Amino acid sequence: MKSADLLPVDPHKLGRISFSPSTDGLVDDWNIEYESGSHLESLSRAASELATTSTPVAFPTETVYGLGADATRSSAVQAIFAAKGRPADNPLIVHIHSIPQLRSLLSPQDGSRNDATDPIPAIYKPLIQRFWPGPLTIILPNPSPSVLASEVTASLSTFGARMPRSILALALIRLAGVPLAAPSANASTRPSPTAAEHVYDDIGTRIHTIIDGGPCEVGVESTVVDGLSSPPTILRPGGVTVEELRRCPGWENVAVGYKDAGEVDLKPRAPGMKYRHYSPKARVVLYEAGTQAPDVQKMAEADRSVGIIRTKRWKSAAGSSGDAEMEQNNGTEINESNGTNGFVHHASDPLPPAGSDQISSQRANLLQSLTQHQVPHASHINTSGSLDIWEIDLGPDTKGVARGLFSALRELDKKGVSVILVEGIDDTVGDDIAAAVMNRLRKAAESRIKLDGE
Repeated sequence: MKSADLLPVDPHKLGRISFSPSTDGLVDDWNIEYESGSHLESLSRAASELATTSTPVAFPTETVYGLGADATRSSAVQAIFAAKGRPADNPLIVHIHSIPQLRSLLSPQDGSRNDATDPIPAIYKPLIQRFWPGPLTIILPNPSPSVLASEVTASLSTFGARMPRSILALALIRLAGVPLAAPSANASTRPSPTAAEHVYDDIGTRIHTIIDGGPCEVGVESTVVDGLSSPPTILRPGGVTVEELRRCPGWENVAVGYKDAGEVDLKPRAPGMKYRHYSPKARVVLYEAGTQAPDVQKMAEADRSVGIIRTKRWKSAAGSSGDAEMEQNNGTEINESNGTNGFVHHASDPLPPAGSDQISSQRANLLQSLTQHQVPHASHINTSGSLDIWEIDLGPDTKGVARGLFSALRELDKKGVSVILVEGIDDTVGDDIAAAVMNRLRKAAESRIKLDGE
């Protein structure tokens, strides 16, 4: 197969976004008055491919890039597993564009449900109102007979669904006219892709189309929760934190149901629970928060090429090892002194919603996804010996660390390092997504350096 086509789509150039209040108070309705041009043409082409073929399409969400296919057709879903090399017992998340579309998935395909009750479990309504569209996946009962292909659920009696906080993703799903089963668009076990180039590097010869909407906003996958269990349980940490969940009615006592190491003795109830994930080609050594920074020079005997990912406390290896050659990105140095923390943020003006100036939090969240980010770049450290050091500073902001983590692992892989030393962050306190960051790092790491007594 030839390499995939990269189709640039700028969400700012799709058209004018408008909102209207929902009839049931769950999620505001949205609409786009599309503008003709190459961006709409590219998105429409990808949507047509999803609706009429069984070849998956890669597309950006606010979390990571997804590999989407029609969730109702077995041939299309099977193609996702083939493109990724993904184990068949690892269930997929279904992406939707509206609450009516979700309700259609919760109703039996034969129309046997004839009562007037809402098929959406009441336990989830506070979460939907607060976090959708957004990085939250909810586990739902799969009706019988189900419209979903059996491969989506991995033969479970439930399925995961979410409404992404990306106007580009939502528009694609609506234009395709079908719900999209979509895991991350990387080769299985590799770091999740947060830019189109990551998808191209991993599976660019296995699919036809990659929508390039720029780097992702969140950088780690969605939080997965099971409200059908008692107590409600977090199956995977992600873009919505446990503290945020516990502020919602019915979720005050939500339990943590995931482990940071692979869970090999169970049938996974959600993606990311069982198999090795997020691993670059280089060996990853994770230094837990509070541990002493490594003496890189002493590693020269074992590893001639070393990658370093700094976050909150480690000093630059250039301070003791030599001088840093900072790579340039759009004319801006990516280093600690200029305050970019490894990123250059382009805060483009979001498309204004039509109508009222009073924008709900849901609308603000959706427009927030239009903010553009850039991936981190590595600095080369000149040393007096034969040791080759590449360093990336993700900065002290936890959201910035989450956004840049997978890109940093991939960037250092491209530099050909044999080992990547990562400064961990504290995931025991604070209302942030540190738990998701450390969950991914612990799954990726071949070894961990812990504080004495742990």
